[in-house]
Amino acid sequence: MRLWTVHPRYLDPKGLVALWREALLGQKVLQGLTRGYTSHPQLSRFRSHPEPLAVIARYLQAVCDEADARGYRFDRRKINQVPPRLEIEETRGQLAFEWQHLLGKLKARAPCLYEAWSAVEIPAAHPLFRVVPGGVANWERGWEKQAVEDRSGREQEA
Repeated sequence: MRLWTVHPRYLDPKGLVALWREALLGQKVLQGLTRGYTSHPQLSRFRSHPEPLAVIARYLQAVCDEADARGYRFDRRKINQVPPRLEIEETRGQLAFEWQHLLGKLKARAPCLYEAWSAVEIPAAHPLFRVVPGGVANWERGWEKQAVEDRSGREQEA
């Protein structure tokens, strides 16, 4: 499960559909409707919010907005509730880490999109997230120690 911090506009079609499905699964987990994925680290930032179902709904809404902009038809009725305009904080280091991860996926899966986005140094974040200084999130799995540059140009250990 990958619930991207980067804006959905950067995803290839396969990635956007996968994000929609994974975020819907995340919503079910937060509703207590699954037996699996209940401890998935990607959900920790949603769980830490006082209104986890509202923030996952806001997340899904932005994914749907991107799908609409592309002419896709994602079923908004699957979103648990009409979300208020909420934000949660995420770090620049996490955004930078995910950006590099996504570029790697695009290079292999969608070379034209990789070429289009590879010049972007600081990508836009998903509308749910307000980006703040900091390194890679402590819930992130599967990354090795690496240097991640924050927006101010200072290098931080990730």
